Amino acid sequence: MSSAYCHVLAVIELITRMEILESRRDGYLISTDPQKLQVAEIHAYLSRSYWAASRPLEVVQHSLQHSLCFGVYKDGRQVGLARVISDYATFAYLCDVYILEEHQGRGLGKWLVSVILAHPELAGIPRWVLFTRDAHGLYEKYGFSPLGNPEWVMVKR
Repeated sequence: MSSAYCHVLAVIELITRMEILESRRDGYLISTDPQKLQVAEIHAYLSRSYWAASRPLEVVQHSLQHSLCFGVYKDGRQVGLARVISDYATFAYLCDVYILEEHQGRGLGKWLVSVILAHPELAGIPRWVLFTRDAHGLYEKYGFSPLGNPEWVMVKR
């Protein structure tokens, strides 16, 4: 068995045995419980987002299964999400972050990012990355900045 395959198995095992964390505020809930994720709601939002409009439902399901997901809920309905992809030691990628429009303006995005960055399995990670077209101000409040050396980064599409 290859070492890369063993590493993937170890990360999947870590995610499945990771303690479910929840945070409540003003009638909202943020939870890492994968059983609470409402895949159809998530796919519906992503299907109209600028970054994932063409992502099929099956790909959304697969991505959720292999990420640490933070769902945002109001009265049992999913109203937001963020996924973290990580090795839990040196690197984390924050993606698919959203709050439904009718719930924006309540500080939920800030709260969500705060909860993610404070998660015990993520808090010590030295390098984070995310992509955003329009939320730079939000992420700058949490230490994110534009790429300092873009010539060091390559993207495969």
